[in-house]
Amino acid sequence: MELYILRHGIAEDEKPGQRDSERPLTDDGRKKLRDVLRVAERAGLNPDLMISSPYLRAVQTAEVAKDVLRYKGTLSQTPALIPSSEAATVWQEVRTHRDASSIILVGHEPLLSQVVGYMLGAPALQVDLKKAAIVRIDLDNFGAHPRGVLKWMLTPKLV
Repeated sequence: MELYILRHGIAEDEKPGQRDSERPLTDDGRKKLRDVLRVAERAGLNPDLMISSPYLRAVQTAEVAKDVLRYKGTLSQTPALIPSSEAATVWQEVRTHRDASSIILVGHEPLLSQVVGYMLGAPALQVDLKKAAIVRIDLDNFGAHPRGVLKWMLTPKLV
């Protein structure tokens, strides 16, 4: 399986009375996200499944990805990808979709950096996952603990 881990794009700052989960993407956030996704598409990104955090900025990020990648499937949402979740919970979500050849997970920090390390079998690994960055990890084993292989990482500055 090709597992793509995509951090949401730049979002608006929280406004008084607004919940963190309701912050939308900025125009600049959408632009940088599109730039990264176009390069990822040229690198072969063609997902079978797209799963997002239910937070607005993540859903909007997934919708941009759906457009850029011409994804025809349904966008799924899971609380396993909210910021306060745990990497092991995300792994359990991935394992339920082990028949997919390519999955994009859309979520938040600090969770996604932890997920990258966990998927690589190195939970102490520290990753600086910028907004709109995407990581590809290949998985061929769906046992209790993942042992993925890092294939690449794209950030807005690289593209």
